[in-house]
Amino acid sequence: MARSLLHTVTAEEDGMRVDAALAASGCYPSRSAAAKHIEAGTVFVNGEVPQKRTIVSAGDTIVYEEHLEDEIVALYGQEIPLDIRYEDDELIVISKQRGLICHPSHNHADQTLVNALIHKYGHQNLAHVQGEDRPGIVHRLDGDTSGLMICAKDDEAGDAMQFAIRMKNVDRRYIALVHGLIAADTGEIDAPIARNHKTGSTMRVSGDASAREALTSFRVLERFEAGNRDDGYTLVECKLFTGRTHQIRVHMQYIHHCIVGDPLYGSHGPHAQLKLDRQFLHSYRLGFEHPSTGEYLLFCDYLPADLEAAFARIADRSIGRTAAGEEVLAALSEAKAQGGVLERS
Repeated sequence: MARSLLHTVTAEEDGMRVDAALAASGCYPSRSAAAKHIEAGTVFVNGEVPQKRTIVSAGDTIVYEEHLEDEIVALYGQEIPLDIRYEDDELIVISKQRGLICHPSHNHADQTLVNALIHKYGHQNLAHVQGEDRPGIVHRLDGDTSGLMICAKDDEAGDAMQFAIRMKNVDRRYIALVHGLIAADTGEIDAPIARNHKTGSTMRVSGDASAREALTSFRVLERFEAGNRDDGYTLVECKLFTGRTHQIRVHMQYIHHCIVGDPLYGSHGPHAQLKLDRQFLHSYRLGFEHPSTGEYLLFCDYLPADLEAAFARIADRSIGRTAAGEEVLAALSEAKAQGGVLERS
């Protein structure tokens, strides 16, 4: 069992982010390791649960959980296909394939997006805003969630994009197929999320002090009538305003419309009826202001083959497509025709 330890912030650490201070003091081997413990709710600053960007002052008392992970993952490049939709001297936008984990960990040492980025660009030519062990990563997608994500080549651009995400200035939208018929055409889920300490691997909506703000809005695109072995489906567009682990999956479970095929948050798990062995969740739209040029970039991605095939299997059960559905599905078709749409303004 991990021990709780105490660290008093020194004058040298005054004004640092708490994750940086914990790494600089040797309490944790890296900033990202510290951030993991902060996000898990096992770090306290003056008795309060901080965020990783909380600024500490000399004399502050930090209680933290001993870091027990003794296996340091070596980073190296591996030739893994990358579907690059945009690239310049600072940023990369990719469409991540399902099954590709974003970064190595003690139980998944390689064959990750980080390995692919190192192979293509070199460790030294990537941002390290999520720690030295996650070069290039700005934000993450779950392993079996596909679609658009931003990577960065330098820390200035990476920090700017992370700040834009925190300020809710990045338009991040997903396509999801969920169980059941959602009655309202639009909705907003404002429910804090914390780690589920009973499982350690899942998240949950919670009123605990460690829970963090989580806000998701959705628009219904199309509804599909119930069949002999299901209670119908709803195709939705989900928009993220925050970026908590598993946020859309947790929020859809919270409103009792689990994502089809979700092995963690769906009562049905892999969906044999639709021949789907992962969650129907795809990051299809990214829009943001370039940190250097100020140009607004908008990307749209089409559904990958497995999700498109699952969608086709229920097409004849449609009981109505909304105006939002017409708009989004037209954008998906255009993206497929053009190999990914890029708009600049």
